[in-house]
Amino acid sequence: EAQLVESGGGLAQPGGSLRLSCAASGFTFSSLSMSWVRQPPGKGLEWVSGINSGATYTFYADSVKGRFTISRDNAKNTVYLQRNSLKPEDTAVYYCARGWGPGGSRGRGTQVTVSS
Repeated sequence: EAQLVESGGGLAQPGGSLRLSCAASGFTFSSLSMSWVRQPPGKGLEWVSGINSGATYTFYADSVKGRFTISRDNAKNTVYLQRNSLKPEDTAVYYCARGWGPGGSRGRGTQVTVSS
């Protein structure tokens, strides 16, 4: 059974940094693109970032471009999202998802709150 477990969320101050991790199991991680999506309070899902299986191609939403960096370690079956220069509008539940885009199966998510 495919499983995704996110970690690394919490409270951060504006301008701060946090790294999210997503540990994958139950499928051939190295063969799949992976994505991060988020859901701000009261809003819909937003595709934040994606990375292809070989980490040679990435996607970033305009809202996070230049501040967030996605990466993966296929030996550890883990995908990461380094988030710098955090803003209050980055407050959301962050999910990692299988595949390219927001439609794949997701983990349970990790809450990130950006507030002073």
